[in-house]
Amino acid sequence: MRTVDAMATTTTKLRPGALVRASGGPRYAVALAVDALGTGLLRPFLLLYGVSVLGLSAPATGTAMTVGAVAGLAGMPAVGRWLDRGARSTVVAASMLVRVVGVALLLAAPAGNVPLFTAAALFLGIGNQAWPAAHAALVATVAHGRERDAALAGGRALRNAGLGAGALLATACMAGGTAALQALAAVTGIAYLASAALARSVRVRARPPAAPAGGGGEEPAPRMRALLAANVIYVFCLNVPEVALPLVLVTQLHASPVWSGVVFVANTVLVVTLQVPVTVLMSRFSRGFVLAGSGVLLAASYLGFLAAAQLGPGWAAPAVAVVSVVCTLGEILYAGSATALVTVLAPARVLGRALARFQLSSGFGLAVSPAVITALASHGPAALWGSLSAATLFSAGAVATRGDREPVTGRPASPAPRHSGEPSPVPGDGPTGG
Repeated sequence: MRTVDAMATTTTKLRPGALVRASGGPRYAVALAVDALGTGLLRPFLLLYGVSVLGLSAPATGTAMTVGAVAGLAGMPAVGRWLDRGARSTVVAASMLVRVVGVALLLAAPAGNVPLFTAAALFLGIGNQAWPAAHAALVATVAHGRERDAALAGGRALRNAGLGAGALLATACMAGGTAALQALAAVTGIAYLASAALARSVRVRARPPAAPAGGGGEEPAPRMRALLAANVIYVFCLNVPEVALPLVLVTQLHASPVWSGVVFVANTVLVVTLQVPVTVLMSRFSRGFVLAGSGVLLAASYLGFLAAAQLGPGWAAPAVAVVSVVCTLGEILYAGSATALVTVLAPARVLGRALARFQLSSGFGLAVSPAVITALASHGPAALWGSLSAATLFSAGAVATRGDREPVTGRPASPAPRHSGEPSPVPGDGPTGG
C-alpha cells in the first residue's frame, strides 16, 4: 500500500521523455499539436467566416454555432459507451475526422446558405465535444496514478500552445480577406486529417474489464452529482479571459482593446508553461482538495476584478491584467485536478461513460457561459463578479463537503508501460487496433 503522498514523490521526478510516453507517445503528441494548431486557425474566426465569406447575418451565424456546440453534446452518451467497449485511439481519431467533414461542409457552403453552415458547425461541435473524453480515456489507458495527472496536464499545455500558435497565424493571415479565410479553413481540414491519421496509428485499445461476478446487468456509471454540478460553474473560468474580461475592459472600463490581447496572451503563456509543474507540485494533496482550492482562488480573483473595476482611469485596466494572473492560476489548478479526479473515481468498466458525463457538464457550462456573462455584465461589475464569485465559492464548498472523495490509500495502479517510441497496450489491455 502507498499513500497519495508516496505516489506523488514518484511523479515529481517525471522526466520529459517519460511524460511524452505517459501522454500517448511521440506520434500521439504530434497528433495533438497538429489538431490544436488546426483548431487555433479556425476557432476564433468561424463567426467571421460565416459573416464575411458566406454573407450571413451575425445573429444567424452565432445561432448556428451555438446550435452546433449544444447538439454536439447529444453524442456524448454514445461516445462513452464506445469507450467502455475498449476503443481508445479510434475514438480520438474519429473526433478529428468528424471535424474534417465539418470543414468540408464549410468550404462547400454557398453564400447565404444557413443550413450548410449550421451542418458544418454541428460536425465541428461533435468533434470538439467528443475529443476531451476520448483523449482522457486514452491517457488513462497508458498512464496511471499521479503520472496520469501529469500526462493530462501535459496534453492540455500542448493543446493550448497549438491553439495559441494557430490563432496567431490566423491573425497574421487576416489581411488577405475572404480568400485568406477560405485558405485557413482548407488548412484546418488538412490538419485535422493528418492528426486523425497520426492518432489512429498509435493503436491503443483497452480490454474491457470482466463483468462483475453474479451478473447483475450493465454497471452504471458513477453519478458524481456534486462534482458535475460544480463543474458547470467551474468551467466559466475558461471563458473569463475570452469573453468576460474583453467585455468589461472595452465596454465598462473603456480601455484600449490592447489590454484584452495582453490578458489573453498572458493566460495562454501561463497555462503552457505552468500547467505541468503546478499539477506535479500539487500532487502531494488529494485531487478533491486541489479542485476545491481552485474554486476558492477563482472566487477571490473574481472579487479582485470587482475591486479593480472601481479604480480610476489609467489604473483599472492594469489592475485587471494583474488579477487575471490569479484567475489563470485558479484555472490551472482546476484543469489539473478535475478530469484526473473523474478518472480516479470511475471504475474501469464505466470510465468512458463517466468521462462523457463530465464532458456534458463542461460542454453545457461553456455553452451557456457567454450568455450568462453578458447578461450579468449588463447590470454592472457588481452583478457580474459578485455572482460569479458566490457561485464558484458555493461550488468549491460542494466539492469539499459533499463531492465524491477519492481513496487516499490503496493499491497503486500499475505503472505506465515502458516502451520505446509509441505506446503499446498496458497490462490488461487487449490487442492493438482500436
